[in-house]
Amino acid sequence: MLLQTRPTDSAGALAHDRVYRALRSRIMHGELAPGMALTLRGIGKMFDVSMTPAREAVRRLVAEGALSLSSSGRVATPELSNERIEELATLRALLEPELASRALPRAHFALIDRLEAINAGVSQMVARHDATGYIRMNLEFHRTLYLRAQAPAMLAMTETVWLQLGPTMRALYGRLKRTDPPYHHKLILAALKAGDDPGLRLAVRTDVTQGLRMLKG
Repeated sequence: MLLQTRPTDSAGALAHDRVYRALRSRIMHGELAPGMALTLRGIGKMFDVSMTPAREAVRRLVAEGALSLSSSGRVATPELSNERIEELATLRALLEPELASRALPRAHFALIDRLEAINAGVSQMVARHDATGYIRMNLEFHRTLYLRAQAPAMLAMTETVWLQLGPTMRALYGRLKRTDPPYHHKLILAALKAGDDPGLRLAVRTDVTQGLRMLKG
């Protein structure tokens, strides 16, 4: 006999998923500072849900490394050590050039046009000094390209790295005091247009690691 799901269970699952996705997006896009403490009560109030969906969302985000949970039960956004920054930068340097390379054979003109439009949005965010907008548009630029790689497991791993780096990327933006759009995006676009795989790999690797390594020390 099939078990019927109670409506309350379904509603709870929907609430938990909504909170998870919204909080995940805020962390990934640097809307929360490194080391920022969170409470289940505060999360529940933020998203107008009970403690149970908040707790389930936090549990998932802790498992992904997007939040840390201390032995005392304190929940906070990641505050990364130099060693951790180096490790995550190395992961980006391994994963993202490979994704870009796999996307290259499918980099048709419509994709390049789309990437150029997104990059214009990145430039607008830089001009507005909008840190979270910049991070969001920058990740959209990379994700749009990597989706063409048709390597979902590799992309999921990459997004987990982005998630862990989100608050740190906000700190990096403040340190760089960026006034110009990312130079290496132009090199990525040029390599895509030329079908230049080595040039594309180099441009992506430099783009995703150069800034992060400035945070060390």
